[in-house]
Amino acid sequence: MDDITLSDPDTPPNKPKLRNVRVAILATNGFEQSELTVPKKALEEVGATAVVVSPESGEIRGWDHTDWGDSTPVNTGLDDADPGDYAALVLPGGQINPDLLRVDEDAVAFVRAFADAGKPIAAICHAGWLLAEAGLAKGRRLTSYHSIRTDMENAGADWVDEEVVVDGDLITSRKPDDLGAFCRTLIDTVADRVGASGTTV
Repeated sequence: MDDITLSDPDTPPNKPKLRNVRVAILATNGFEQSELTVPKKALEEVGATAVVVSPESGEIRGWDHTDWGDSTPVNTGLDDADPGDYAALVLPGGQINPDLLRVDEDAVAFVRAFADAGKPIAAICHAGWLLAEAGLAKGRRLTSYHSIRTDMENAGADWVDEEVVVDGDLITSRKPDDLGAFCRTLIDTVADRVGASGTTV
């Protein structure tokens, strides 16, 4: 799964460039490994700076399918992270990671700040829990891992079973198999916003 890049055959030939653009990836221990590493690599391939933000310091450890996986360095502590420094937010899934983050008031506030600023938020798999906790699911067309469909609908989402769904500033996907479409949509969306606003954060 980690070999998904924007050089896949179905990638548009003129892929967007995100030089001088900073994108936050909010995660903690138990993130689904590919759902952090693949978007991070894809963003970096088009020139963006992908910053891992976490309530933890040092490193956080991923979950790789059925067992603990590799560790990833934390670039910025959540306490020190300013949403204004980033053009977009990526929320990896995994069962453990978003479940821990959704009970962290600072993490939820961090997510909500991106929504309040009209910046893209891309959530995959179980990360839909964070959108719901931040009050962002109501009335929105979203997808997620199928096991949390009821949670999303109870939070007011119009849940659909599609590989990637865009509703305003929200981008959602279901699972690691959707990462190709998820990354391309994320990068296209951020490139459009950066081009329209002239921002370089």
